[in-house]
Amino acid sequence: MGATHVTVTVRNPAEPERAWAGLFLVDTGATDCLVPRKHLEAIGLKPEGARAYELADGSELRLDITVARVEFMGDVVGATVIYAPDDAEPLLGVTALESVGIEVDPVNQRLKRLPAVRLKGLSAMESASGHRKRR
Repeated sequence: MGATHVTVTVRNPAEPERAWAGLFLVDTGATDCLVPRKHLEAIGLKPEGARAYELADGSELRLDITVARVEFMGDVVGATVIYAPDDAEPLLGVTALESVGIEVDPVNQRLKRLPAVRLKGLSAMESASGHRKRR
């Protein structure tokens, strides 16, 4: 099976005119997005914390993270972005994909838009009335 790539723009939420665009590998095994540090620093983003990540080989690594506007396929999502080494390939993680209702078609190696973003915890009647019933 081949790889799926998509063009993604990462924006600084505080200064949306500061952005970087690149070709990202779609990685459904990754929760968060990953961007080379030099690009995040170039658009004025600073680490907001660090998080432990488990790598494919089972080892753990603590990496700096921030929050950015991530834009792809005509949609925008606020996403956790990992600071990667400068030579790393950018990754689009599954959380960003699911947040805008896009899934990977592994047979055709393409992204496909779902008819609606999943929101299973809310019934149609609750959403139509604009509030949840108290139990």
